[in-house]
Amino acid sequence: MKSRLFLASVLIVIAVGAGVLFTSGVLAQKSARTSASGSTPRMPDGKPDISGVWARTNTGGFAESVEGEDSVSTFPSRRCGPTQKNCLEHSNQSYDGEFTGRFDPNRPLYKPEFWDKVQELDYNTNFEDPIFHCQPAGVPRMGPPTRILQSDKDVVFLYAASDAGTAPSDFRIVPTDGRQHNPDRAQDVTFYGESVGRWDGDTLIVDSVGFNDLTWLDRGGLFHSDNMHVIEKFRREGNTLVYDVTVEDPDVLMEPWVRNTRKLTLNTDPNFYVHEQSPCKETDAQIVSTRVRH
Repeated sequence: MKSRLFLASVLIVIAVGAGVLFTSGVLAQKSARTSASGSTPRMPDGKPDISGVWARTNTGGFAESVEGEDSVSTFPSRRCGPTQKNCLEHSNQSYDGEFTGRFDPNRPLYKPEFWDKVQELDYNTNFEDPIFHCQPAGVPRMGPPTRILQSDKDVVFLYAASDAGTAPSDFRIVPTDGRQHNPDRAQDVTFYGESVGRWDGDTLIVDSVGFNDLTWLDRGGLFHSDNMHVIEKFRREGNTLVYDVTVEDPDVLMEPWVRNTRKLTLNTDPNFYVHEQSPCKETDAQIVSTRVRH
C-alpha cells in the first residue's frame, strides 16, 4: 500500500512539474512574440529597416525630442512678475528663435577671426538669413527627413517644409552600396552636397561633401565654408529613429561640431499625408523695420 501511495505521489509531482514547464514554455513564447513586435524590423539582407514616416503628424507638427533644447519653456516672458495675473503671453523676445536659442550651450566653436562675422550675421538675421531669400535650408540645417524609402542599394530621403520654415520641400537619394565619393561631384558646390552611405553595424552613416557656402548651419548667423564635411547617423531602435550629426569645417571651426541628438517617433497613421506647400516668397528687405524675429 505504501509503495502505491509513494508511486502516486511521484506521478503527481511529475505531472505538476510538467504542467509548470509547459505553462512556462507557453509564457516564454508569448513573451518572445511580444518582444519581437516592438523590435527593430529588418530588410531581407539583415540591415535595419529605417523606412517610414518619421516625426510629422497630419497637423504639420513634430513628434520628436531634441536633447538639450527646450527654449520656450526655459524662457517664459520677461514681462511676467511673481504676482502678475494673465501672464500667459510671450514677449517678442521669447518668440525670437535667435534669442531663445542661446539657452542651448551646444554651439559651434568658430576660430577667433570669424566671431565678428557671426555676430554681424546674427544681428542682421532679418536681412541676411538665407531662408528669407527662398534658398534651401541645406544640410544639416534642414534636419532629418520626413519620410525614408529604403532598398538594398540606396535610401531616399523625402523632406517636407524644413525646420527653418520657409525652405522648399526636397529629396536626397543616397547610395548605400559601399561606394566612395565621386571625385568629380565631390568638387561641386551644392546645397545638399555629394552624399554616400554605408552601414556600420545597425547604424547608417551618410557622409557628405561638396557644399556651397550659401546656407547656415543653424539660426544665429552660424555660417560655414564650402569645405564643410557633414556626417549623419541614423539608428532605429524599435519605433524610434535616433539622428545624430557631426559637422567638420576646418576653414572656420576650431573643432568638429556635434549637434544635439534628435529622436523621432514612427508615424503609423495610415492617413498621413504631406500638405502641399505654398510657393516660397522672398522677404522684401526694404519693408523690414525691426530686427525682432517673430
